[in-house]
Amino acid sequence: MSPATVPRLRVADAEAFARQVVATHRPAVIEAAVAHWPAVDAGRRSAQALAQLLARLDSGAPVDAVMVPPGRGGRIFYDDTLAGFNFLRRQLPVSAVLEQLLRYSHFDDPPAVAVQSALIADCLPGWLALHPQLLLPEGVAPRLWLGNRIVTPAHFDESRNLACVVAGRRRFTLFPPECIVDLYVGPLGHAPTGTPISLVDFAQVDAQRFPRFANALAQAWVADLAPGDALYIPPLWWHHVQSLDRFNLMVNYWWPAAGPEPGSALDALLHAVLALRPLPDEQRRAWAALFEHYVFGPAEAATAHLPADRRAFLADLDPALARQLRAFLRSKLDAG
Repeated sequence: MSPATVPRLRVADAEAFARQVVATHRPAVIEAAVAHWPAVDAGRRSAQALAQLLARLDSGAPVDAVMVPPGRGGRIFYDDTLAGFNFLRRQLPVSAVLEQLLRYSHFDDPPAVAVQSALIADCLPGWLALHPQLLLPEGVAPRLWLGNRIVTPAHFDESRNLACVVAGRRRFTLFPPECIVDLYVGPLGHAPTGTPISLVDFAQVDAQRFPRFANALAQAWVADLAPGDALYIPPLWWHHVQSLDRFNLMVNYWWPAAGPEPGSALDALLHAVLALRPLPDEQRRAWAALFEHYVFGPAEAATAHLPADRRAFLADLDPALARQLRAFLRSKLDAG
């Protein structure tokens, strides 16, 4: 069965984006979302023209750059033992990475080079005025993804994600959150990306080692993005990303789903692993009922019988209550 194609549409403004895309809780390609950006125009002319634009904006601040040796298919991954990773990491200014990319573009099998998730306000501060993002609220910070042919294994983000392709083509293969059981995820707390990754090599699937991956593929969505296109990825949707050309640039935006920024829910998951996973089955089932009641079930089921001013940490989460709850949790963790 072939993966489904992510729906494509055109969106006029932030209000339409929120209503037509974000509210569906499904991925969507927004065609020509950033086609008006000067960097997209420069990239269409040539890699050299785009590199010159970026070099003029470069603040000189170092960014985190990774290099995967030739012969690895550009795949950012573990080493053969799963104890380490298969790439080198260096701190370089954007201009130095651009020089590498232009030089490697003449090689048949170059090292794979990538800048991933660099805060643009730090490394390319002049970008912001030239490339406004009209689909999102003000204050959502853009991040830079720059490299040649490179593969980021399937992983998820905790926040909403708008990925905007500036140069080069990118292919995203996406899976709904419930596919986790069929993606064969690597070790929690030890991954080459910010969140856990799938161990499956999509280019050479080992069906004997990963037999359930076929189930995930049956639920997969694929999006092929050209320069100017953007992809909306809902929180916790797994996405495998291939940069298909010799010079690729993407800018993405992460923003929380709602309310004050509470911190990483993945940290809460890790704490649950620490506190709950060692318990006997019967106790874990009891805790699952508590989580369903207080976290995953309807809020009114846990609060309707309580006066509005006596709901403690179950009250509507405003910034003041969020700070109080974080302080309480810190005191409990420190005491442990």
